[in-house]
Amino acid sequence: MLTNLTIALDMMGGDYGPRSSIPAAVNAVNANANLRLILCGNEQVISKELESLDSLSHPRLTIRHCSEVVTNGCEPALAVRSKKDSSMRVALDLVKSGEAQACVSAGNTGALLFMAHYVLKMLPGVKRPALISAVPTEQKHPVYLLDLGANVHCDAQTLYQFGIMGSVVAGQALGCDNPKVSLLNIGSEDIKGHEDIKQAAQLMQQCDYINYTGYSEGSDIFTGKSDVIVCEGFVGNVALKTCEGIAKLIMFKLTKALRKHFFYKCMAFMLRPVIKKLYKRVNPDQYNGASLVGLRGIVVKSHGNASAKAFHAAIDEAAREVERQLPEKIAAIFEQTHSTKKVTADE
Repeated sequence: MLTNLTIALDMMGGDYGPRSSIPAAVNAVNANANLRLILCGNEQVISKELESLDSLSHPRLTIRHCSEVVTNGCEPALAVRSKKDSSMRVALDLVKSGEAQACVSAGNTGALLFMAHYVLKMLPGVKRPALISAVPTEQKHPVYLLDLGANVHCDAQTLYQFGIMGSVVAGQALGCDNPKVSLLNIGSEDIKGHEDIKQAAQLMQQCDYINYTGYSEGSDIFTGKSDVIVCEGFVGNVALKTCEGIAKLIMFKLTKALRKHFFYKCMAFMLRPVIKKLYKRVNPDQYNGASLVGLRGIVVKSHGNASAKAFHAAIDEAAREVERQLPEKIAAIFEQTHSTKKVTADE
């Protein structure tokens, strides 16, 4: 475990801003004695929230005043050009300068992607960054799904690169050397899907660094048959939000049914440990924090409507990625892949 871990937080982003990010930051440093957080945003607002939590003088919480905020409706290109002193931009600049090892933001997704790409740049050989996150499955381990919205349309080469990056992330998170990778498609047969999907499948089959297992359908996401599922950003974003909606619907319906009659209430009391365990397993908050992989730095995107608990989970995810040194490991694999291709071409 690292003894000097510093993460920059965009405190003003998201639907709730400091109302969720401040309690999350306080809980995070109290839970991790090695963690230091730089709180980027309006100093007056942050100080007031910290004071209400008796944490204004916390030795591992530092405020970095920012005069601007990237709103949810702000155009990404405009945010890059004109919001240089925004909480989002300053947090990314701290990662670039090395003062922070990672950045967490719940702000405007498009603006964060544009800014992160502009400030941190891509790793050598990587075409585009991808958003990746864990999704619960029937097995004990989750499945890692990417891309979740950074790239609406992807060509075969981009999907192939997502397979490599997903393998690195899943391998580090799950502790396995050869994670199983599949492509999300409209069917499991080889003839299904558009040309980019088919070409991506061929590229993955030929890559020594990808344990490609074929196509996955939407119903396969929760089975745990794959460790990594690769797809275009449009499809991935819809799939992720559908998963979260289904989880909330099931818990809502179950809770409503158990409150309907006295007998059901008695059953609910007896089944409380089971229900609590089930809720903990499917609650989207614990999976909050999609990583923007492929950059020369660690950036974690929290849901815009994240609660304090969910934002805390995103901070924890950033801390884990720093410890795993994900950008360095992804860069090393891409360098090896490039070297292998060069040798093959020379031969």
